[in-house]
Amino acid sequence: MVQQTPCERVRENRLVNAREARTAPSHAVLSAFGLSGSLQPLAGGQGTAWLVEAVVLKPLDMAPVMLAWQHSLLARLAGRSDFRVSVPLRTTDGAFIADGWRAWRYESGSHRERRWHEIIAVGRQLHDALVTEPEPSFLRGRTDPWAIGDKVAWGELPMAEHASDPHLGRLVPALGLVRGRSQLVHGDLTGNVLFDDDLPPLVIDVSPYWRPPAFASAIVVADAVAFEGADSHIVEPLLDDPDFAQCLLRALIYRIVTDRVAGFDQLRTNSEDPYGDVVELALTLATHG
Repeated sequence: MVQQTPCERVRENRLVNAREARTAPSHAVLSAFGLSGSLQPLAGGQGTAWLVEAVVLKPLDMAPVMLAWQHSLLARLAGRSDFRVSVPLRTTDGAFIADGWRAWRYESGSHRERRWHEIIAVGRQLHDALVTEPEPSFLRGRTDPWAIGDKVAWGELPMAEHASDPHLGRLVPALGLVRGRSQLVHGDLTGNVLFDDDLPPLVIDVSPYWRPPAFASAIVVADAVAFEGADSHIVEPLLDDPDFAQCLLRALIYRIVTDRVAGFDQLRTNSEDPYGDVVELALTLATHG
């Protein structure tokens, strides 16, 4: 059975009874973005987005500084032939936010099951395009659960308060050197590369981290085995990267610590352990790879 990722499960639990009563953007919001068409609720995601005149509207779910940064970054990536992005739209007076709502141009695409290697390939194309981008100034000050998990995985925050987790007790001693240089990467590719039969893949919801690109690929593998039914063969095309095994260890530490900090682990029964198989796989690769 394919499981939901921790984020997906939390969102479903919070929103399953709320979608019918979701709040639509007001006429003032539509007017601010120069829109006047009819509103259509969009399925999927967090269940809060609306489509109007080929524009998606959604309540603001990030710091305004990050939204402005995304606009600048995605504008530089727009128009590529190997992958697509959708640039955040400005209001008629040049702002990115109207009464707590943001907007971007609708692009066709959908999640396709078991396309992990294609997702990783798109991630590599994206990261090649990002190689000269500077580190965003807001990254080091982030304190959300994902940032904490990332920083613990890379030794920038102490492991001590999470050390009681039995998986972490096995993963941490296996950590070794990662030689790849850090750069801007999308750290949540798994559900955020969408496919269309006639267009290049669409990359959405860029989650910025300053890490080696192999870390982003390893997170896709960790998610695929833990939550989407992949088996150990998923790693075979990735073993030529000397950093992959070490990055997979860190991807698992990142996910497990994030789960604990955000409380996602509390949504599982005592018998559920999505990480067991992929932890064994990571340790085997780190020891014998």
